[in-house]
Amino acid sequence: MPTPAKPDLQAKLRDVPHQPGVYLHKDRLGKVIYVGKARDLRKRLASYFMPSRGRTADHKTRALIESIWDFEIHTVRNEPEALLLEGKLIKEYRPKYNVSFRDDKRFLLVKIHPEEPWPRFQLARVRKEDGARYFGPFAHAGALRRTISWMNKEFGLRSCRPLQPTETDYRHCSNDIIKNCAAPCVDKISRGDYLAKVEAACVFLQGHSKDMIRSIEEEMREAAAELDFERAAELRDMIENLRKTLKPARQFRRRGVPGKAIDPEADVRELREVLGLEETPAVMECFDISNISSNHIVASMVRFRNGLPDNANYRRYRIRTVSGQDDFASMAEVVRRRYSRILLEARQHAGDEAADASQETPMEAMRRLQRDWGDEDEGNGGGKRIRYVRLPDLVIVDGGKGQLSSAVKELQRLGLHELPIVGLAKQREEIFRPGRSEPIVLPHETGALRLLQRIRDEAHRFANGYHQLLMKRRVEESILDDCPGISAARKQRLLRRFGSVTRLRQADAARIAEVEGINARLAEEIVHFLKTHR
Repeated sequence: MPTPAKPDLQAKLRDVPHQPGVYLHKDRLGKVIYVGKARDLRKRLASYFMPSRGRTADHKTRALIESIWDFEIHTVRNEPEALLLEGKLIKEYRPKYNVSFRDDKRFLLVKIHPEEPWPRFQLARVRKEDGARYFGPFAHAGALRRTISWMNKEFGLRSCRPLQPTETDYRHCSNDIIKNCAAPCVDKISRGDYLAKVEAACVFLQGHSKDMIRSIEEEMREAAAELDFERAAELRDMIENLRKTLKPARQFRRRGVPGKAIDPEADVRELREVLGLEETPAVMECFDISNISSNHIVASMVRFRNGLPDNANYRRYRIRTVSGQDDFASMAEVVRRRYSRILLEARQHAGDEAADASQETPMEAMRRLQRDWGDEDEGNGGGKRIRYVRLPDLVIVDGGKGQLSSAVKELQRLGLHELPIVGLAKQREEIFRPGRSEPIVLPHETGALRLLQRIRDEAHRFANGYHQLLMKRRVEESILDDCPGISAARKQRLLRRFGSVTRLRQADAARIAEVEGINARLAEEIVHFLKTHR
């Protein structure tokens, strides 16, 4: 495919407005290599194409400028919106020249659950379907935290942790004494009156705050007139925090472009056409390997049904047979474990029928199983309920030719030659297929590619989450290395018995002494050590 002619960037720059927004730099292959935000898009973009910029910039910026082939812009209403959209696009594209926002952390939301006995404001990063009301996201985390603290005091809302605080909690709390809480825990306010305060706070958090901010401004001026400059400065900072937090900002979804919604079913149909599949890939499974360190190499498998996550069927694995960081061997292991187990369980459930159909290939047997018994977890099987896991319509591996080849070999060994499989390479988002040397390269706006990217990114997130969990456990377990009298063998016995350091902390000396190699005196020392070392 010939490289398209380079656009006239100077002519294109003249059409860029003097407005806040986000810009995307692309290389000659159309891949996004940098995402940035600007208060004035034209001024910021013009700075990249000034001859002096290339001479005075650092090595990284010079490399970026030399790689820019084209750019794209998205205008927004204000700077907070630009910050939110910038973070969204960086997480989506993962540009090589960006550092910030490439992790899995998201902007903060404010959550309150009206069905709780005494609702309170909490911070969250993920919006869930749990019946709670959510506000945000908010671009300024520090300003948001200070605003929530101020709101709790202003409206008399509780900030304690118990779901339903009692008189015992009240005795250990001073918020009522200093007039920062309405004290619903000791019935100083009825639930109806408390919920009215909650609703007033929610209205305030939605941006209906002009009258209250004017009141605080008036109080600030009065404090300054009375030469109480410390109080005036405190009120000034509070007004700034409120304005940062409550400044209106839209939420940006798919590609951050307002108005573009995801259509999963259309994306699935388009993917079928692109890959030339005989059937629509209603069920897809994607594998990702996380080997940030050689101590814990893990893998994830996520399942999508009709283009949407099927969270109940996600799986995570610890790699057992591979030493060192070897993505190809790790991918082979996890694919082998996943599908050999599906085949084994199906054979066990089929019983006598499997013996009668012994000439079938594993793929034919699974298709017959699905045809005779219906979809997975359903079917009567001659009057009794049959539970089994069906094979996916498409397997996706995160990686290029190497990872794909490793996965294909394992499927062939299992007799699953006909199971459709592709690899999605991160570098250029190329789609590799078995037996084809040339990859499929789709435009970035293609729904089929975006669907594959969503599945791949979800597998990546799930694998990284498991890796971080194991690392957290490893750090927690390392405290036993400093405990006197605990050898490596005793440490392993303790962890095998109790499962984690958290459970070990909850055990008394008598239970600990039941572990082989731990006497009563050492058990007492362990209990004392864990109480004094956190």
